[in-house]
Amino acid sequence: MSQLKNDTLIRALLRQPTPYTPVWIMRQAGRYLPEYNKTRALAGSFMDLCRNPTLATEVTLQPLARFPLDAAILFSDILTVPDAMGLGLEFVEGEGPRFQRPLRDEQAIRRLVVPDPSAELRYVLDAVAQIRKALAGSVPLIGFAGSPFTLACYMIEGRGGTEFLETKRMLYERPDLMHHLLDVNARAVTLYLDAQIEAGAQAVMLFDTWGGALSGEAFHEFSLRYMQKIFSGLRREQSGERIPRIVFTKGGGQWLESLAQTGADAVGLDWTVDIAKARARVGDRVALQGNLDPAVLFAQPETIRREVNKVLAGYGHGVGHIFNLGHGISQFTPPENLAALVEAVHGSSQQFH
Repeated sequence: MSQLKNDTLIRALLRQPTPYTPVWIMRQAGRYLPEYNKTRALAGSFMDLCRNPTLATEVTLQPLARFPLDAAILFSDILTVPDAMGLGLEFVEGEGPRFQRPLRDEQAIRRLVVPDPSAELRYVLDAVAQIRKALAGSVPLIGFAGSPFTLACYMIEGRGGTEFLETKRMLYERPDLMHHLLDVNARAVTLYLDAQIEAGAQAVMLFDTWGGALSGEAFHEFSLRYMQKIFSGLRREQSGERIPRIVFTKGGGQWLESLAQTGADAVGLDWTVDIAKARARVGDRVALQGNLDPAVLFAQPETIRREVNKVLAGYGHGVGHIFNLGHGISQFTPPENLAALVEAVHGSSQQFH
């Protein structure tokens, strides 16, 4: 990775030797940082912040100014894709995302069109290009998207935090219709991630946030299958550099072997998974990312160091570990506790390399 001053993340994702275990944090640009809250207030709303490439660049870089993290992740949201399909995304204070026009009938689903990223999602691609330029090769930039099934959950329910009754009803009663929706989403996400790579993303991640809500059979048919489809259609290289891919199914620890066969280079683990057992199951096929419980960051620094060491020792010696939380960082996390985590990972992990 000649153009990167710190390519530790890329090497770890590709299971190449590194001097230490790289670390980045899901939702690292977010509400736990006072500077983020200032920028968000300036933007007016969450979506206004996402749609302003200059401010999106600013918040992407904020955590890197504070902590020696090994990657930047694009500041955006997984729901930009269904928003570009015309579902009318809004973020309600204290409630999270809402769609003004959720998918409630067959005609609405059949009318869905795959958005052209260079038109409807141009603001994301502009942010990617601007962030990549601002990083000036210091660390790699991760792009991302939601999995087709996770997007479908929001598109059908109209919001998050539900039991997915409407989604599951469609899945079991009208699997043909659900497959149609998932196919549209998979094509949209493939184009979107490809466009992010072209704009400058050096690794990409699929967030399958709600895949773990499915039964094993349904997971393989309605979630895994479409993530495989995306990875098989996605470009492998850009400008001669390999673009690693990460897949993360929250609650998917029982399907690690299947996730390792999606075409991803790395599988993200939530905090319910024993990383030593996960490595024993899939370790030589893919890199593993994770998987500290985000709640550990409410403890004292010495506790954080102890729990970090447990994860590092659990993975053990050798290549292919990317340290992360098992889910996104809480908005109530004291920033100095994340500083303690990053320091602990960088210091304690060297003995395993």
